[in-house]
Amino acid sequence: MKHNHPGEGLSTVLHSLHHTNPSTTMGAQISLQKERRQLVTTQKQALQTLLKSSGEQFPGSDYHPSDRKNWMEGLGPDQLRLYQVVWPGTHDSATNKIGIRFVSRPFAQCQNCSIYKQLVKGTRVLDIRVRQDKRVCHGILATYSVDVVINDVKKFLGETKSEIIILEIRTEFGQEDPPEFDKYLNEQLGEYLIQQDDGVFHKTIAEILPKRVICVWKPRKTPAPKPGDTLWNGNHLKDNWIDTDLPEKKFESNMNFLSQQPPVKDRRYFYRVENTATPQADNPIVCVKPVTGRIHGFARLFIAQAIAKGIEDRLQIFSTDFIDEDFVDACAGLTHARIEGKAPA
Repeated sequence: MKHNHPGEGLSTVLHSLHHTNPSTTMGAQISLQKERRQLVTTQKQALQTLLKSSGEQFPGSDYHPSDRKNWMEGLGPDQLRLYQVVWPGTHDSATNKIGIRFVSRPFAQCQNCSIYKQLVKGTRVLDIRVRQDKRVCHGILATYSVDVVINDVKKFLGETKSEIIILEIRTEFGQEDPPEFDKYLNEQLGEYLIQQDDGVFHKTIAEILPKRVICVWKPRKTPAPKPGDTLWNGNHLKDNWIDTDLPEKKFESNMNFLSQQPPVKDRRYFYRVENTATPQADNPIVCVKPVTGRIHGFARLFIAQAIAKGIEDRLQIFSTDFIDEDFVDACAGLTHARIEGKAPA
């Protein structure tokens, strides 16, 4: 399954800010940008029309965890099987302090709070990009050391009992693998790591405990984790990211690729849908927040439409930029409905 790397998109945008094509006339550029703005508006209106005509209600949509920090425990570790979980995830999770504030940060920041605060808010899938010196990065911009991420994860695990986390760490596009990084992850998280095992998908949370972390390590050049390792390889977490700032195009692409997946109960890998849009170099708006905001508010609509199309039993990891409580509640709500037998999984 091909995965176009999001780091490519950011690098293209940043490059375009410093390199303009002198052969492009001002008039042609203005005309192109006008067309792009109109297309974006049309696509946002299309999703708004769909929302008004179809609604965003689904089984479990009125469910709100009383304690988001412990929402898995609230659903019952003895009842909840791993494959039933609709995992709320964050895209480019550790970018809250990336780059230089007010200068380069708006072009790469996808979350506005720390890893610990995301987990407390209910996030259960983290997307971390690293480079050779173990600093977290997004494209060419870097931030704090991955140690900050690991410490936040361990702090959260120490304060909770039954919450399972999927921690995906990959070497960013165009970067080199950190040396002996698999050893580092084992040393830091060993007591919490859930061993790579296809049988784990049908186990209850209670059967998996006290192990708490599925750590997916995706190096670019060094050997990937092998079957049976304490770390999971990239074959166990898949997606079909497309590089677009058009909200309806991304919405429909997500739905189409989701429909091609087997039901979650029959899969032995995690599949992610990203409810995000990506800034493009040919558009005057190249900051992340306003661009991804074009699709951000349609997360519940996506779940409702997946149910209307009869493919809700494929939905598993659902990720977003700038995660909020409503997004977490939507994922927890559908998970609750699956346990109750009100939604298939």
